[in-house]
Amino acid sequence: DRGALLEAIGQPAGVAEPMRMIDLLRHTSGLTYGFQERTPVDAAYRELGLERWHGGLTLDAFVAELGKLPLEFSPGESWNYSVSTDVLGAVVQRLSGQGLDEFFRERIFAPLGMDDTFFQVPADKLHRLTDCYAIVPGKGRILYDAGEASAWAKPPTQISGGGGLVSTALDYHRFCSMCLNGGALDGARIVSRKTLDLMTRNHLPGNSDLATMSQSLFSETSNAGTGFGLGFAVNMDVAKSMLPGSEGEYYWGGMFSTAFFIDPVERLHMVFMTQVSPSTAFTVRRELKTLIYSALA
Repeated sequence: DRGALLEAIGQPAGVAEPMRMIDLLRHTSGLTYGFQERTPVDAAYRELGLERWHGGLTLDAFVAELGKLPLEFSPGESWNYSVSTDVLGAVVQRLSGQGLDEFFRERIFAPLGMDDTFFQVPADKLHRLTDCYAIVPGKGRILYDAGEASAWAKPPTQISGGGGLVSTALDYHRFCSMCLNGGALDGARIVSRKTLDLMTRNHLPGNSDLATMSQSLFSETSNAGTGFGLGFAVNMDVAKSMLPGSEGEYYWGGMFSTAFFIDPVERLHMVFMTQVSPSTAFTVRRELKTLIYSALA
């Protein structure tokens, strides 16, 4: 039962440093994901069902449960891809006094004209929602979520800063264009130019890369030559990354093999949308990036 589980993994211990906002933004918080499958702590995340968007905990209840579990390491000591961004969503709710969905709509989606981005897909748009598939060892491809009967047609229990949005390539193109333009698009400024510049620098302690700091068994990037900013992976060394690109490029990917990158040096960005989980199932994202840079004159 829940009590036995918590007793088995122990209670939250004292840490050398308190968790700060920067630790949440750069994934050095000591939190984890249930799918990491590396420690008793991530086993507890799975057992308690902490990461379910539909039919699970509310965002406030999720944060309360996290506070009862130990961290995997003292904040700032290591890097681990985690629910840190979900916790940041709760911070935004508390500071703004708005639901996270309302905040995103008012501050980001509406000003950018992102009219097809939702936590819950409206009934009149469901016919446009694609099926999603999962690649399962020993079973091959199985249907994960049917488009017109999607779980995303219902209100989510947990509105998450770390996932759960449904969008289109065009909407995400507008978001990436805003970033490439220094924080503004079509007269709407979302973030200041210097704030975005700060966000897209490497913030890992000692200017380290993920090869030095990462404990993750899984993330959406390779480790060598990769730093982490305030919400983005950052390309620090193209040669070490073993992929074409530019130093200063920032990017990330998603559960269903989606991906984006923004390259301020070449003044280009990419949005790639697909619907297959996990994102490690195919190498298409690496191949696509290679093709894009190979085409530059």
